[in-house]
Amino acid sequence: MTDWLQHWKDDATFWHMDTTNTKLLEFGACLALQKGDTVFVPLCGKSQDMRYFLEQQYKVIGIELSSLAVEAFFTENNIEYSMQKVEKFSIYDAQDIRIFCGDYFDLDATHLNAVRVVYDRGSLIALPADLRVRYAQHLHAIIPSGCQMLLLTRNYPQSKISGPPYAVSEAEVVQLFKGFKCKQLECFDDIQNEPKYQQVGADFVEKAVYNLQKI
Repeated sequence: MTDWLQHWKDDATFWHMDTTNTKLLEFGACLALQKGDTVFVPLCGKSQDMRYFLEQQYKVIGIELSSLAVEAFFTENNIEYSMQKVEKFSIYDAQDIRIFCGDYFDLDATHLNAVRVVYDRGSLIALPADLRVRYAQHLHAIIPSGCQMLLLTRNYPQSKISGPPYAVSEAEVVQLFKGFKCKQLECFDDIQNEPKYQQVGADFVEKAVYNLQKI
């Protein structure tokens, strides 16, 4: 995980998007969120998707390892915040948003007891295989029963190019999230828009969207 801290220090955040993710706009309605509901965004960085949730009058809880990323989110969006250190976290608070700066694996159920939805645009695919297992197990342990999740993944011939983002198949999603109901909402091959993968000889880049719910 220290690699991610260095990426933020070097301003090498190739995964960051300056606009709301189109798949969130397309499939967010399936989560049936109501105004005032709380969304958890793991490994949130300075994602503009958090700004979108706030604009829809939802509350947001994020977790991020890099203080540079957290502070950049508030600064770039002109949001005033306060910060306090509590146990293993630096906690950044503003109206309707709280971001824990620290290790995702230090979160527990008391931090997320109000969460109704988890939004994972790039967290799972940012992690190598061993950490993906821990990530999914820990998520199941800390979110409330009935909590839904919108998960975005990609899959490609991992032997052709190293991650991140790492290749995650539908079979792996089902295996990782055994304690969840799982429905694939979309899966399509987007190799024509992925020149980096074309250059290494990959013949497909499947991008998928899932709706999960903790049993």
